[in-house]
Amino acid sequence: MNRFFKILAGIILTLPIALVGFFFWASSSVYPEEEYDKIIQTKIENLVKNDAIFTLMTYNIGYLSGMTNNLPIAKPKSLFDDNLAKVKAVLKPLKIDILAFQEIDYASARSFDINQQMEIAELGYPFVAQTVNWDKRYLPFPYFPISMHFGHIYSGQSVLSHFPVKSQKRIVLPAVDDAPFYWTTFYLDRLAQVVEIQIKDKTVIVINVHLEAYDKPTRAIQTKEVLALYNSYKNEYPTLLVGDFNSDIKFSDASIAPIINSPDIGIAAFNIPYGNTYNSINPSERIDYIFYNKKFIEEIGSRVLTEMGDASDHLPLMIHFKLK
Repeated sequence: MNRFFKILAGIILTLPIALVGFFFWASSSVYPEEEYDKIIQTKIENLVKNDAIFTLMTYNIGYLSGMTNNLPIAKPKSLFDDNLAKVKAVLKPLKIDILAFQEIDYASARSFDINQQMEIAELGYPFVAQTVNWDKRYLPFPYFPISMHFGHIYSGQSVLSHFPVKSQKRIVLPAVDDAPFYWTTFYLDRLAQVVEIQIKDKTVIVINVHLEAYDKPTRAIQTKEVLALYNSYKNEYPTLLVGDFNSDIKFSDASIAPIINSPDIGIAAFNIPYGNTYNSINPSERIDYIFYNKKFIEEIGSRVLTEMGDASDHLPLMIHFKLK
């Protein structure tokens, strides 16, 4: 009996140490911080068009998990392969000049370690701006069953361009300040990715964002911050503020309202009734946007793209524009 209690006491003492050790190991990063903000020039043939009309698309690609995003269900490799093939097949004939992605994986167990950014760049994008917002050795989510855990994750926001990327800034937006430490330790950074792109003789600013999804006060703070960021560029450069804002103007006290109500701001694909972008099967909310400054940018046309179907849980937006 004494031996039994000694073994039990040993287990009781060892378990907390093991859990603490796992917590620090799992929440640690794999890659150096220098990798979180980098510009890649590939050897891919440039398919840039020599005309005066340009195109931009924003897409929360949901790491190509379709409507299974964040659900505790098995996701076979064929799901990701098929969704990648679908997205590439739609994008290829469109020859969009600038692609802005959110929730794109670079090397994550949840998407079978495929670098989705570079797979799509093969369509003819020699210039890639990468910003990482999630780098964990082991992400224990979804919580149950354990077999559905995401595991190691390396993900973020990317801008792919036919035109040279001059520079970029990775700006970490304010986090939820009253969340428990164990939640914030594993949670992704919400980012504003500011990319300078040289289009002929002009510098164009693309601000690619992915705002807080679950905490409305934090999302409101982030929205004001990205609006201030946009305002800091809008009077000097053609500027596009794009991405997943996680807010639909039709709801009361929508956090997106200060941007939509800003003077002299253009909103792509926003004619009444405007097209919804979430979810991709039954679109009932508009939470993805392309904003631009009318002073320097003339919209030629824009729309919600439905051709990708449910490759993501979001639908992308596209704008055709001229530079004034």
